Amino acid sequence: MSKLTKITTGAVCAVGAIIAIVQTDYTDLRISTKGLEIIGNAEGCRRDPYRCPSDVLTVGIGSTEYSGEKINPKKRYTDKEIADRWANDLRIAERCVNRYANGAKMPQGAFDSLTSITFNVGCSKLKDSTLFKMARQGYKPEMCDQFGRWVYAGGKKLKGLENRRKEESNLCMQEQQTPTQFLWRW
Repeated sequence: MSKLTKITTGAVCAVGAIIAIVQTDYTDLRISTKGLEIIGNAEGCRRDPYRCPSDVLTVGIGSTEYSGEKINPKKRYTDKEIADRWANDLRIAERCVNRYANGAKMPQGAFDSLTSITFNVGCSKLKDSTLFKMARQGYKPEMCDQFGRWVYAGGKKLKGLENRRKEESNLCMQEQQTPTQFLWRW
């Protein structure tokens, strides 16, 4: 194995392994495996900090300093550190969905989709959006059509975002029961 291969292999982490850690260690999160997979597969997983298409310093599975946790640009992060950061970021996204998008009353697929887009775009951009306004009125499949509007980063339409929004929209359309164990949270 060449030195370049070793470096590249070490910089990438397995999304599935991080999902397993999050599901084991952070049972307070409502997001389902499917929601975690959408985010994880869209974001990828990198141990070394990098700049995303919007030129934001990022590490792990799409974790930025937005959560209040600094990123050391010279550090290689472990699976546990990546899972910890991701769980914190997911918690922030879930709180936003619960507060501004009627999250506690959303079916699981809609909740997962709203959490995914919030994780990606940020609460401040979504809280007054048409998508969240529709969600505040209660779940209706029509709100799922709004995901397709969020396909730009840095002023450019990105194929990766188009694919992600299609997955989110499809998951949003799957009417599933709202788990009663989460209704008390918000």
